[in-house]
Amino acid sequence: MQIRLRPFPTFGMLVFLVLVLDFIVEKPICVASQPNVILIVCDDLNDYVEGYGGHPQTQTPNMRRLASTGVSFKQAHCNIPICGPSRASLFTGIYPHHSGCYGFFKWDGYEVLKNSRTMMDHFRANGYQTLGTGKLMHHMVRKEWKSFGNPADYGPFAFDGENKLAHPDVPKPYSEIGAVDGSFGPLVNLDGRKSVEGKPLSWRTGSWAKQRTLEVDSQDDRGLTADELNGQWAVDQLSQLADKPGRHPFFMGVGFIRPHTPLIVPKRFFDMFPIDKLQLPMIRPGDVDDTFSHTVRGIPEGADGPRSEDMGTRLFNTLVDSYASQEEALKHFIQAYLASVASVDEQVGRILDAVDQSSLKDNTIIILTSDHGWGMGEKNYLYKNSLWQESTRIPLIIRAPGVTESGGLSDQPVSLIDIYPTLLDLCGLPTDTQKNERGHRLDGHSLKPLLTDPTNGQWNGPNSALTALYKWRIKYQPSQESYSLRSRDFRYIRYENGSEELYDTNIDPHEWNNLAGSQLHSEPLRILRQELLARVPGPEVKTPEQPPFQPKTQSGKVASGKPKSASVPSKKALPRESAEVWKSNYFLRNPQADENRDGKLTWPEYKAYREKFDPAPAGK
Repeated sequence: MQIRLRPFPTFGMLVFLVLVLDFIVEKPICVASQPNVILIVCDDLNDYVEGYGGHPQTQTPNMRRLASTGVSFKQAHCNIPICGPSRASLFTGIYPHHSGCYGFFKWDGYEVLKNSRTMMDHFRANGYQTLGTGKLMHHMVRKEWKSFGNPADYGPFAFDGENKLAHPDVPKPYSEIGAVDGSFGPLVNLDGRKSVEGKPLSWRTGSWAKQRTLEVDSQDDRGLTADELNGQWAVDQLSQLADKPGRHPFFMGVGFIRPHTPLIVPKRFFDMFPIDKLQLPMIRPGDVDDTFSHTVRGIPEGADGPRSEDMGTRLFNTLVDSYASQEEALKHFIQAYLASVASVDEQVGRILDAVDQSSLKDNTIIILTSDHGWGMGEKNYLYKNSLWQESTRIPLIIRAPGVTESGGLSDQPVSLIDIYPTLLDLCGLPTDTQKNERGHRLDGHSLKPLLTDPTNGQWNGPNSALTALYKWRIKYQPSQESYSLRSRDFRYIRYENGSEELYDTNIDPHEWNNLAGSQLHSEPLRILRQELLARVPGPEVKTPEQPPFQPKTQSGKVASGKPKSASVPSKKALPRESAEVWKSNYFLRNPQADENRDGKLTWPEYKAYREKFDPAPAGK
C-alpha cells in the first residue's frame, strides 16, 4: 500500500519531519498493557511500620494492607542516611562513591549525575506520562517531570508575624533548636497563644519560596496540611488517569514530608498514642561507649577537650534536658513521631483506595519506601545520618500485580539503589540510562527474582547493603569516607579514620556489642573488610567531578563573584539572649563553622568563619 502525503511548503515539511523524528527517538510508543508505577517516598520513616518490628504500638493499617498484597523487604537500607544525597542516589540509581554526591550541593551540578537520566526522565523518554508531587528530590528540577503538583512543604510552623518558631508546647531548651528540628506537637487552634515576646501566634506553611497562612479554627474546620494536599492531588490524578482508555502508562511520584520534623499533625493522631500508655524502645545504658562515630564528627580520639557533640547527640541531650527525665522526654517525642507516621499512613490508604477501586488495580505497580531511617535515642542519638541500624534501615514494600507473592517477606539485604533497575525490569524498559559517556550505569540490581520468590529467588546483587555517611566537606574523596555493610548476619562499619564496628545481628539485632576487637570474630571481620575494599574505589581512582564550592549568603542563596551576605544584626546590636539564639541558628545552618568540632560555636569561631566564607557587606 502506498501512503501519499499532501505537499507541504519546504519549511513546513522540515518542521513535520523534526517532530516525527523527535517522537520516534525520544518517546517510543508505549502500550496500555505496560504497567503503571506509583512510587511513594516518605521522609525520615524508620521501621515504625507494622510488620517491621520497630515499635509495638505503631498504627499503619494501610501500609500493612499494601504489604499483604506485595513483598516486604525486611533488610532494606538507604545508601546514605540523609535526605539530599539519599534521594539523588535513589532517583539516579548511582552510588555516592560513583557520583561524588555525599552532600547538599545541587544534584544536577555533579558531572556524573547531570549526564545520567533520572528515573522519571528515563520513563518519560520511553513514552510514559510522568507526574509527581511533594518532596521527591532535593533541588527539584521541574523539567524532569511532564507535570508536577505541589513543591516540598516542611510546614506547618508556628509564626509570630515575623519569625517561624517551634511549637508553643515544646519546652526549652529544645524549642530553641528551631522551628524545624526543635518542634513537635498537635496541630491545634492557636487563638490566645503567644510567643515569649508576647506576639500572637498563627500557623504558616508552604514552600521555602512561597508561604501561606494555615487556618485552624478547630479540628474539623481547618486548612489541609502539605501531606493531605499531596494525597488529594494523587487521588485526583489517579481518578482522571483511570478514565482514559488507550492512554499511555504513567509513572507517578508522591513525596510525603512526615515524619520529617517538625512533627506537627492534627491532634486526632496524637490521641491515638496516649503518653501514659506509650512504650519506649529498648535502649541499653552505655551502648554508645564502644562505638566510634564521635571520632570522625569532631575532635580526634584522645585529644584534649570534651567529646564532640554532633546533631544526633545534641538533639538527644537537649531533649532530655528539657524534661524531668529521659523517659518523659522520649515519650513526648515518640508520641509525635508515631502520630506523624499514622497521618502519612492515612494518605497511603487514600492512594490504595483510588487504585484498588478503579481499572488501575491489576496493572499498577506500587512501591512504598523512605529516604532513610531515624534513631529514637538508641546510643544516645536522636537523628538520622548514622551508620547504625536505626538510621540506615527503611521500609520497602513492593506490589507488582501478576509478579509479587502476596504477603511475601524477604530478608535479603537490599537497598534503595535497587529500585530503579527493578522498575525497568518490571516495565520492560531499556537499562541504559546514561546520557553520554560522562554518565554512569545503574549500580543496583533488579529485585524481580525476590518478588516472585522472596525466600529462594536468585539474587544477582551483592551480599551486603552498602551505606555511606554524610559529613560536611567542600570536596569528597570516596576512598576516604565512612561506610557500612549490612549482610544477613553482620553489620560492619569502617569510619574514615580506620575505626571499626562489627555486630553479629543474628544474636544482637539491636547492635549493642561491638565485636570488632574480638578474636572470635576475626574471620567475618576480614571478609567484610575485603568486600568493602572491593566495592569502594581506592585512592588511585580519580575522584568524580563535583560542583565548585560556593559560599552562601545569610539568606541561604549562593553568592556570585565575591561572596557577600545580606545585612545581619551584629552581636552588639542584640540583647545577650537573642544574640546567643541567633548564633545557635547560624550554627545549625553552618555546622562547618565549628572549627574545633567540639559541638559548640563560639563568637571567635563565628567571626573567623564569616570573614573567610560569608563576609558581611562593607560598613556593616
